[in-house]
Amino acid sequence: MTFAHPTRDILLDIARKLPPAAQILAGICEMLHDVNTDLDQIAGEIRKDAALAARVIRISNSVVYGGAGGVATVEEAVGRVGFAEIVRLVGTATVNRIASQELKCYHVSLDLLREALLMHGLAAEITAEHLGMNRNTAYISGLLRGLGTMVLDRFGAATMPPNLTYDPSEFETYTKWELTRFGVTSTSVTTMALDDWHFPEEVVTAVELHLAPPPGIDEAERLATVLNLAGSISVEHGRALPGDVLHWTSPAELADRLGLGEWEYRNLIQRAATEFELQKPALY
Repeated sequence: MTFAHPTRDILLDIARKLPPAAQILAGICEMLHDVNTDLDQIAGEIRKDAALAARVIRISNSVVYGGAGGVATVEEAVGRVGFAEIVRLVGTATVNRIASQELKCYHVSLDLLREALLMHGLAAEITAEHLGMNRNTAYISGLLRGLGTMVLDRFGAATMPPNLTYDPSEFETYTKWELTRFGVTSTSVTTMALDDWHFPEEVVTAVELHLAPPPGIDEAERLATVLNLAGSISVEHGRALPGDVLHWTSPAELADRLGLGEWEYRNLIQRAATEFELQKPALY
């Protein structure tokens, strides 16, 4: 049994109906490149999505940021965390907003989906920072690389017969299953959405390449390599989605490509675990 593959327009329409939090996160990162940006401007960007704003306030009052309470406005929330942590604050809130339901066609629970997105973002950020790359760009790229799975799952949940959902005994990766069932990969859908939302070209290209990063030296290729290595870190902590695991199987080669020694890589694994445990409460 087969069913009709979605068109590009259908997939973009589904992506555009996702909460605008991801687009707001991209806008904040762009604003942070401008030295004249102040915290009030960032607060104004966050307020474009009332639910995101409420989530940001809640997280800023949580144990993640000291649990002091007393924050009642977005301005107070961004003032509490400051420029250094604002992307993480909004990023965690973004995961909560866009990852709002289980992936029925992929057989992935909501908790695993959220935790996989957060771990990938943090692992990418920590690795990029260690390498002297832009930490915020890496964090967003890792955090949003799974957007396409959510779009395809929403399409499939409404149209796909149960016997055609992901079966690891038949397909070793999501990519092979997606091409068979949808005629497109979730990575392609992610890059399609990111491009539609005017994300930086570096991010779009890195996500497009990250499942099999080329051994290049430009920023997008290096970021793609960082994203793949972050997947290996996610596997180490049991936070990788099952059908992605086979894409994250060359950590030693990729670490060497990035100039990371074995001790440095193991240290990144530990740092990612520490940061994840600190940030995880904010997902719920």
